[in-house]
Amino acid sequence: MPVVEGTTRFAAERHERILRLLRERGAMSLHTLATALGASEVTVRRDLRALEEQGLLDRSRGGAAPLGGPAREPTHRQKAGVAVREKAAIAELAAGLVGPQDAVVLGPGTTTEQLALRLARLPGLSVTTNSLLVAHALADAREVDVVLTGGMLRGSIHAMVGGVAERFLATVRVRRAFLSGNGLTSARGLSTPSLPVAGVDQALAAAAEEVVVLADHTKIGVDAPFQTVPPERITHLFTDPRAPRDELDALAAAGTAVHVTETP
Repeated sequence: MPVVEGTTRFAAERHERILRLLRERGAMSLHTLATALGASEVTVRRDLRALEEQGLLDRSRGGAAPLGGPAREPTHRQKAGVAVREKAAIAELAAGLVGPQDAVVLGPGTTTEQLALRLARLPGLSVTTNSLLVAHALADAREVDVVLTGGMLRGSIHAMVGGVAERFLATVRVRRAFLSGNGLTSARGLSTPSLPVAGVDQALAAAAEEVVVLADHTKIGVDAPFQTVPPERITHLFTDPRAPRDELDALAAAGTAVHVTETP
């Protein structure tokens, strides 16, 4: 007799895997969970409802988060092993927006770090950042000027936060800011679980005429507590083919130019 997704034993196994994935990665979209589990979104939605009723996770619009919710901020080490190929492809595609002699702002994140590596060859480029990892990626690029904001080190993401960083960024004006964040929805835009990180991300966005968001599929459809960039301020979004199509369509309808990489 064939086994179906909804049998008790297989449901229990999925529940265990869902909780483990959320502990490891933080908040995840319904689409990403379904893909990771090899199950339908209808089945996973039912699983999330059951786990929420047991008090084992927090459900959010379009996904779920570990208890204590999207307030959990993944560390750089945790994020570095997630969607590695997708992030590299996103960075490669987004690099096409930057040319020699440009001045840009780069926020913290594993995808912006990948972008920095691809910008190192551009002569006359000026990069302002609060990310130590971005700065390190450009440290040997002799023709690239790197400006660090200063501020208080947030070790979990290897980035500078606080009033010093925000006040410095208020003196900066560039054409484009490249940001990542922890969640992106068509309803609220870019968001993060950390209030200090949100303050600096908002300042990074305010320093630029255009905001470019780099977000792989694990972030799209996820909503974290603190909004950093509203959807109407996002000029470009670079993502991968596994991102939820309904969210991409809604962002495009709001005026965001959506760029999707080729399938890895």
